[in-house]
Amino acid sequence: MATDRVAYREMLKELGDKVKLVAVSKTKPPEDILALYEEGQRDFGENYVQELIDKQSHLPADIRWHFVGHLQSNKVKNILPFVHLIHGVDSLRLLQEINRQAAKAGRVMDVLLQVHIAREETKFGFDAAELEGVMAAAGALPAVRVRGLMGMASNTEDVAVVRAEFRGLKGLLDRWFPGDGLLSMGMSADYSMAVQEGSNMVRIGSLLFGQR
Repeated sequence: MATDRVAYREMLKELGDKVKLVAVSKTKPPEDILALYEEGQRDFGENYVQELIDKQSHLPADIRWHFVGHLQSNKVKNILPFVHLIHGVDSLRLLQEINRQAAKAGRVMDVLLQVHIAREETKFGFDAAELEGVMAAAGALPAVRVRGLMGMASNTEDVAVVRAEFRGLKGLLDRWFPGDGLLSMGMSADYSMAVQEGSNMVRIGSLLFGQR
């Protein structure tokens, strides 16, 4: 399946102007990205550092690249010069390395802290208690700006479980970022529910680009 421009337009109407759409283009060729770029899309998400570097060098300079995968500390320096927002900061060590590399590059890097809200142990992120410590530590890191939170719900058909996880993450956002935080929450299978529960940024891949 090629990029679905009709689905893209319908999704923009559904999301309105209060929810940012990040089109997750991992494993997709540059021409698929350009198809949405021509529709006006500028925010694209990638999961793999090398793939992101390759695409960034071949695609329009005004694309806002979001890193939405699990980022290793030793790869931060490779994307720091150009990435727009790092979604999945899941350790204090990673946050400190982002601060170090951002200071070297002479910029302040916007990041989201990943919170573990799912039942699966395989997913990354802080719990509520750890989040408190990291938020305190972030105040001493001048080259990073924590803009909000990111999370992934459990992979389950139980709607009540997913909704409760989203609601809990929104509660943490309201505690730490009252009124103005970014909440990256919701993917192709559950974005509508995420928006109902307060998400203002969704990460959509397969609905726009087809299954991988």
